[in-house]
Amino acid sequence: MTTRINSLIKRSARLDVEDLDFEAFCSDPLDQDSLRCLRYMHDVENHTMCYLRDVLVTRAHRDPEVTAFLACWAYEELWHGEAIARVLASHGERAGAERVRPLREALPRRDWLRPLAFAVGSALTEHVVAIHMAWGAVNEWTTQAGYARLASMADHPLLTELLRRIMRQEGRHIDFYALEARERLEASGSARRATRRLLRRAWSPVGAGLMPAEEVSFLARHLFAGVEGRAAAERVDRHIDRLPGLSGLHLLETAVARAERVA
Repeated sequence: MTTRINSLIKRSARLDVEDLDFEAFCSDPLDQDSLRCLRYMHDVENHTMCYLRDVLVTRAHRDPEVTAFLACWAYEELWHGEAIARVLASHGERAGAERVRPLREALPRRDWLRPLAFAVGSALTEHVVAIHMAWGAVNEWTTQAGYARLASMADHPLLTELLRRIMRQEGRHIDFYALEARERLEASGSARRATRRLLRRAWSPVGAGLMPAEEVSFLARHLFAGVEGRAAAERVDRHIDRLPGLSGLHLLETAVARAERVA
C-alpha cells in the first residue's frame, strides 16, 4: 500500500473524548438552534454504515487501498456520531441506538433498492471510483465547514473542543478523498465529464434523502446564510473548483440559495 494509506491506517482511532466533561452541558446548555443542528449531524454520522453498504457493491470494493480507507473512515465516523450522541444525551434527548433504530426503520422502501442502483451504475461506468472519491471530497469539505460554522455560532467552549477533534479526523478523510479524486480525474477526460455531470445533476447537501427536507433547508440556512456563512460556502466551492474538470459548479452556494428561497 502507498505511504498515504499506510499513514492514515496507523493514525486511525476512536475519537478520544474521555477527558471532556459532558455533564457541563447540564449547567451550560446549548441553544435550540445548535441542538437542532447536532441532531441532524448525529443522524448523518450514524448513517455512514448504510452509505458504506451501497459503495461496497460497486467496483470500489476491488481496490484494496480504497477499502482500507473506507474501513478507517467508517470506524471514525461511528465515533463521531457517538460523541455527538453524548452531547444530545446531556440535554436529555434521545441519542445513539435509541434514536438511530427508529430512523432506520422509517427509511422508505426505495432504500432497499439503493445497493441495486449502485451496482447497476457501477456496471455502466468504469469511473465509479473516481465519482465516489470526488463526491466524498465534496461531502467531507461541506461537513467540515458545517462543523466549523456551528462551533463559531454556538460559541460554547466544550462544543468547540469536541468539534475541533472531529474536524481534525475529518481533515484526514478529506486528504484521502481529494487526492484520490484529483489523480483519477487528471487521468481521464471521460471520468471528469461523468463526475461533473453527476455532481451537477444529483448532488445535494449531506443528509438530503435521509433527513426531512425542512431540516436540510434549516441546516443550510442556519450555517451558511449571512455574510460569514456565505463566505464559508464559497470556500467549499473553491476547493471543488480545484479538482480537475469540476470548476464553476457552485454546488454549496446553489444549495444554500435554494434553501433560502423555500424559507
